Formats: sequence, C-alpha cells, structure tokens
Amino acid sequence: MGIGNSKLVREAATLVSGNMLAQVITLAAYFVLTRIYTPDDYGLFNIFYSYIEVLIIFSTCKYELAIVVADDEREAAAVSRFAMRMNTLVSAGLLTVALVLWLTGLLPGNLAQLGWMVLLIPPLVFFCGTSRVYSFLYNRFHRYEMIAVSDSVNAGSGALLKIVLGLFGFSQSGLPIGTVIGQAAANINYRLRLKSLPNAQAIRNIPNSERRAAAKKHRNFPFFVATKDFINTFSSNLPFLWAALYFERAEVGLFGLALTFTMQPVNILSVAFERVLYARTAETVRDRQPLMHLLCRFLLPLMAVALPIGVLAGFVAEPVFVFCFGDRWQGCGVFVQTLLPLALATLCCNSLMFIPNVFSSQRTEFVFYLVLLALRVAAIAIGVGVGDFLLAITLYAAAGTLVKASLLLWYLWQVRRYERTL
Repeated sequence: MGIGNSKLVREAATLVSGNMLAQVITLAAYFVLTRIYTPDDYGLFNIFYSYIEVLIIFSTCKYELAIVVADDEREAAAVSRFAMRMNTLVSAGLLTVALVLWLTGLLPGNLAQLGWMVLLIPPLVFFCGTSRVYSFLYNRFHRYEMIAVSDSVNAGSGALLKIVLGLFGFSQSGLPIGTVIGQAAANINYRLRLKSLPNAQAIRNIPNSERRAAAKKHRNFPFFVATKDFINTFSSNLPFLWAALYFERAEVGLFGLALTFTMQPVNILSVAFERVLYARTAETVRDRQPLMHLLCRFLLPLMAVALPIGVLAGFVAEPVFVFCFGDRWQGCGVFVQTLLPLALATLCCNSLMFIPNVFSSQRTEFVFYLVLLALRVAAIAIGVGVGDFLLAITLYAAAGTLVKASLLLWYLWQVRRYERTL
C-alpha cells in the first residue's frame, strides 16, 4: 500500500508540476496582456473560445477516454487511431461550414462579432482534439512528464505570441491567434515524442477493421460521455453563448477574467489528478483490489488545503485584481467571490469524474448533467429577464455547486458499492 501510494504521489506530482508551470506562465502573462487588451477584447475572446470548448467534444466524441480503459495496448492503439481519424474529418467539415458562412455573410448570433476569426475555430478544434488523444495515450503508458512538457509548450508559446501580436496592434485577433499557435506547438511536441512509446510502430499500423471494432466496443463514450460532456460544456458556456447577447461585452470580459483566475487553476489541477487517478483506479479495479482508501487519502488532504485558500481568496480578490491589472478591471473580485464555492466543488468532483467510465455507469451520470443544464438555463433566463448579469452568474454558480457536490457523493457511493462485491 505504501509503495503504491508513494508512486501515485510521484506521478501526480509530475503532472501537477508541469501543469503548474504552464499555469504560472499563463497567469503571469495576464500581468502584461491585461494592459495590452481591454475587457471588451477579452469578452470577444471568451465568446470565441466558448465555441471551441463545445465543438471539441464532437471532434473525438470522447473516444480518447477509452484509451486508458482498453484491455490491452493493441486495443488502446486502435481506439486512438479511430479518434484521430474522426477528429480530422470533423475539423475539415467545420472549416468548410465556417468558410461558407463567412463568405456569404450569414454568420449567426455571436459568430457575427467574430467575423473572419471564425476561420480560426476549425484549426484550433483540430489541434485540441489531436492533443487530447495524444495526452491520454501517454497517460496509458504513465509518461506524465511528456504531458507536462506539452502543457508548458502550449502555455509559453501561446502567451508569447499573444503579447507580441497585441504590441503590434492586433487588438482583437491577437488572443485567438496566439491560442491556435500555442496549441499547435503542443501538438507538434506530442508527435515528436511519439516514438518513445512502447510498440510505437504497432500503434501506427492498425487496420481499419480493428479501429471500427474498438470504436464499437467503447460506444458508450460517444453515446453517453460525449453527450454528457456536451451538455455540461454547453451549460458552462451559457454566459458567453447566450448572456453575452444581452449584456455589455466589457462586463462579459470582466467575468471571463475572473472565471480564468478562479477556474483555470482548478481545471488544470483536477485534470492532472484525474489522469493519474484514472489510470491507477482502472488498474486497481481490473485487479479486484479495494479502492476507497486510495481516493480518501487523496480527497481529504485536497479539501483541507483548498478550503482555507478559497476563503482567503474571497477576501482579497477585488483589491488584488485592481492592483495587478489596473482600474479598468475593477469588478472582477465580485465575480471571483461568486465562483469560489463552485471552484471547490469542481476541484473535488472533477478529479474523480472518471468513476462512471470505470464502472460503466455513464447513463446515470447523464441525468445529473441534464439537471445541471436545466438549472443553468433557468439561472441565465432569470438574469436576462431582470437585466442583471451578476444575478445570472450568481444563480449559474449556485446551480453548478449543487450538482457537482451531488456528483461527488454519487461517485463515492459507487466505489463503496464496488468494494462490497470483493
């Protein structure tokens, strides 16, 4: 037990250290970027990236998650190649649609504000999708240092290019262009290191029949996980996809910066924890070994550290934002305070979000996210109806906190039910 847990800590530390470096680079760049770009520019960028987060789900249909739970390396390679092919086809289709809509002047809703920048959406979807497949392939073989390096390459190159473009007058397009280039650089880094994986040549030479068979075997991922993630991502981006149509873009930008500094550290940490725990949990369940002690030894220290940090952040958020980024970003602190309970619930819940994949309970999980979507739609509708953006965000965050906490309890209940079968 001691050896296994120490190995888990080392693996998590490798991913977290790399992700923390990427996080430090990204967040440190904001000290410069917020003095180059305005809240209005960030509001437009948040609208742009909200479409990426939704479309990326369809580019791979979440087949990358099946790489970790595949029965053997051959099956993992087959499902990864299938996901790569799907990502290429979907990205090509998106490029065709975006080009037609832009040329004909028929861009709908918020897309009309983006103009020619809609053409950046398909390549970013492609690079994000490919990088996700590679990251889970490396995760399968416990090559966490390679994932950490690619995250750092993405953050560093993207931040540098955003600064350079902003200084040269690309006020609105600098942020999305820098994001595309940063993700492309991470993608290249993954590809260059692919030969270091075991049986790298065999991974490339998988016939179509095996790819289709692997895809059929793991069809729960596109049917339930991808649909669930679409609902979750769509509901998470409602402030940008829907509320932004009715409120000032600068106000949306203030919320976007607060969301970045509140949720981005949480997302990076939870992704790192989830990747390590996912592989370790899948192995533990395949070996029919107890699991609860492993998860509790992770969750309890995490909550003990995160809770006081969150309370402190709530008190100092507003003066810190104004001091670091300038007077024009005044108001971010209020949004941070609203989002902190959601951040804590998300950190704990998302670190264990692989549990339904391990126990094939994706159908039940799907219901939680349907409830979340309904609650968040109601929250934004109320805010839009009364013309109060802060109220919309407060209700939106409260809905997320309630559902995430409920999901966490359900995850732990599934683990306890599994242990009763041992």
